[in-house]
Amino acid sequence: MDDILLLTHRIPWPPNKGDKIRSYHLLRHLASHYRVHLGTFVDDPADERYVSDLDVVCSSAHVARLNPGVARWRALTGLLSGAPLTLPYYRNAGLARWVEHTVNAHGIERAVVFSSSMAQYLDGFPALRRVVDLVDVDSDKWRQYAAGKSHPARWIYAREGRRLLEYERRVAREADAALLVSEAEAELFRELAPESRDSIHAVHNGVDTTVFDPGKNGTSPYPDDVLPLVFTGAMDYWPNEEAVTWFADTVFPRIMAAEPGARFYIVGSRPTRGVQALGERPGIEVTGFVDDMRPWLGHAAIAVAPLRIARGVQNKVLEAMAMGRTVIGTAQALAGIEAEVGRDLLQADSPDAFVEQVLAQLREPDPSLGANARDRVLAHYAWSARLSRLDALLQESAPGVSLTDDGGAAEVSHGR
Repeated sequence: MDDILLLTHRIPWPPNKGDKIRSYHLLRHLASHYRVHLGTFVDDPADERYVSDLDVVCSSAHVARLNPGVARWRALTGLLSGAPLTLPYYRNAGLARWVEHTVNAHGIERAVVFSSSMAQYLDGFPALRRVVDLVDVDSDKWRQYAAGKSHPARWIYAREGRRLLEYERRVAREADAALLVSEAEAELFRELAPESRDSIHAVHNGVDTTVFDPGKNGTSPYPDDVLPLVFTGAMDYWPNEEAVTWFADTVFPRIMAAEPGARFYIVGSRPTRGVQALGERPGIEVTGFVDDMRPWLGHAAIAVAPLRIARGVQNKVLEAMAMGRTVIGTAQALAGIEAEVGRDLLQADSPDAFVEQVLAQLREPDPSLGANARDRVLAHYAWSARLSRLDALLQESAPGVSLTDDGGAAEVSHGR
C-alpha cells in the first residue's frame, strides 16, 4: 500500500452531521486502498472521545484542538491581509509542522484535501498529486448569507464571499481535480472558475443503507397521540436555524390549528438560543443532541426540510429517504438529489404549499412515497459507487479528471 495524506477541517468521526458523514466515508474509502495519514481539527469537546478511534483506520493522525472563540478573533487578521477570513480561522502552526514532517518522512506523493480551508497546508508541496473536495461552493453560501444580514455583517459576509471565491479558484487551478457534491454544484463552480472547468468533477454523497434502514428504527421517541413532523441537523448552523425559525413562524401554527395533534420536533446538536426559544412555543420540541437519529426519523409522520439557504446535497433528506419516510422540502433542500418530485418526495416552497402538503399527508398518508424514496436511495446512493471515481483521479494517469502560543490550539499526534 502507498501512503496518502488526508486533511479535513473537522474530525471525520463519527458520521453524525453533514460534512462529517462525507469525510468519514472518504476516510474509510481511502483506508481500503492506502495507508492514511490524517491531519484534522477538533472544535467540539464532545468529539474528544472519538480521537482514539482514528487508530482503527489511520496509520498516523495529528489532531489540532481548535477553540472557536479564539479562532474567530484570529480570523479577523484576514481583514488586514486581504485573505478570506476562513484561512486564518483554520491556520495552525503545529499542524503545518506535522504535514511537512509527514510528507517528507513517508515520501507521500498524493493528498486529499477536504474543504478549501485545508489546502493552505499544501502550499509548500507543489509536486504532490492532489484532489481537493470542495464539497460545496462555500463562497456562494457566504454571498447568500450576506443577502439576509444587515450592516456591518452584510459587508463582512459579502467580502468573505468575494475573497473566498478568489481562493477557491486558486485551489482548483493548483489541484489535479476539484470535487463538488452534485452536478449542479459542479456546474456552478465551472461557471465561476472557467479556467479549471476540465478538472472539476461531481462526486455525489451516499447513504449507508445498512445503518439507515427502516427495520432498525428502534423504539419510538414520540408520544402515541401525536403526529410528529421532524427536522434533523446541527442546530448551530445558521441555514438550519433560519429554516426551522421560518417554519415555526409561518407554517407550523397553521398546521397545528388544523390538526391539533401535530407536533414539530427539532432534532440536532448544539441548538442556539434562538432555536431553544422555539421550544417554548406550543407544539414545538427542541431535543438537542440525540445518540441515534434513526428512531426520530423512522417514527416521524413526515420529515420536513424547509431550507431556504442551502448548497450541495442535504444528507438529512437522503437519510430520511433511506428510512422510508415521506419528505417535504423546498427546492433548495432537494437540489442535487436524484429523485422524482411527486413520486419519491414532495416539494413546497411557500407557507401555503407547505401547509397544504403537510396536512394532506397527515390526513391521508401516501405510503408509496416512503417506499419509493427508500428504493431510490438503494439504487443510486451506495457510498462505494459514489467514491469509486476518486480512485482514478488519484492516479498519475488519471485524465483531467490546552491553549498554545499559536492561537488557541493544542495538538496531539499519534500513530500506529
